[in-house]
Amino acid sequence: MSTAVAITAADINKLRQATGAGMMDCRKALTETGGDFEAAIDWLRKQGQKVAAKRSDREAKEGVVIAKTSADNKIGYVICISCETDFVSKNTDFVAFAQSIADAAVAADAKNIEEVNNATVNGVKVSDVINDKLATIGEKIGVAKYERVEAPYVASYIHGAFRLGVLVGLNEVAAEAGKDVAMQIAALNPVAVDADSVPVETVERERAIIVDTMKADPKMAGKPDEMIAKIAEGKLNAFFKENTLSAQPFVKDGSITVAQYLKNANANLKVLGFKRVALG
Repeated sequence: MSTAVAITAADINKLRQATGAGMMDCRKALTETGGDFEAAIDWLRKQGQKVAAKRSDREAKEGVVIAKTSADNKIGYVICISCETDFVSKNTDFVAFAQSIADAAVAADAKNIEEVNNATVNGVKVSDVINDKLATIGEKIGVAKYERVEAPYVASYIHGAFRLGVLVGLNEVAAEAGKDVAMQIAALNPVAVDADSVPVETVERERAIIVDTMKADPKMAGKPDEMIAKIAEGKLNAFFKENTLSAQPFVKDGSITVAQYLKNANANLKVLGFKRVALG
C-alpha cells in the first residue's frame, strides 16, 4: 500500500547500497511500503532486484541466441539472452522467453541493448520481465549481446540449439544465397567481408605478429628488413584469404570462393555486411 510518507534521497541511497537496485526502483519500493526499509527490501526481492544484486558476480556463459528479421527483410536483429547453466538454456520455457524478448526488440526496432531493455513485452518493460524471470529461475540472466543489420535484404540464421546467430546484409533479395552465406559465416567466423574492410588495427596486429615471428626464426637471421617485410605481406595475404568472407573457400563447394559463389548466383549480388553472435 502506498502512503504519503516523504521519501528522502538518503533513504533511496541506503536502499540502493543494500540491494544494488536502481534509483527509481528503490524510490518505488519505499513509496509502496510507506518508507519501511525492510518491507522495501522484501518488495524488491519479489521483483527480482535483490536476487540480481546477489548474483551480479556470477558468470552467465550459457543462454539462447535468436536471429530474426523485420517482415520486409530489410532489418535483421540478433540477440543473446544469457543464463548460468545449460539446464536453463535448454528449457523450452526459457527459449520461448528469449523469443519474446527478440520479438520485442524487432517490434521496437531497437538499436542497442539499452533500447532492448526499454522495449515492452505485453506492456511490461523487458528489464522488468527479465527481473521477474530471474526471481523465478534463480539464475543471473540478461541481454548479453545485441546486433542489428540494415540492408536492401537481410538473411538470418540460427546455428545449432540456439547457440549462434548470424545476420547477412545483401544488396539484393537472395534468400537461398543469403542462407548459404550465413551458414558460411557461422562455420568459419570471418573477420570482415573482404581485405579492404578488415579493421586497420587488425591488419597491423597481424603484420606485427608475422614480422616478429619471422625475426625470431633462426633461418631468417641476417635477412634484410626489406625482404622480411615483403615476405610478411605475402603471409598477410594468406591471412586475408583465410579470414575474409569473400576470399574463403565456399563451405558447400571448396573449389570456389564465396565471392565466386555469389557471382554464380547473381552477377550483381554483394554482401554489404554481417554480424555473428555466439554464446560465451
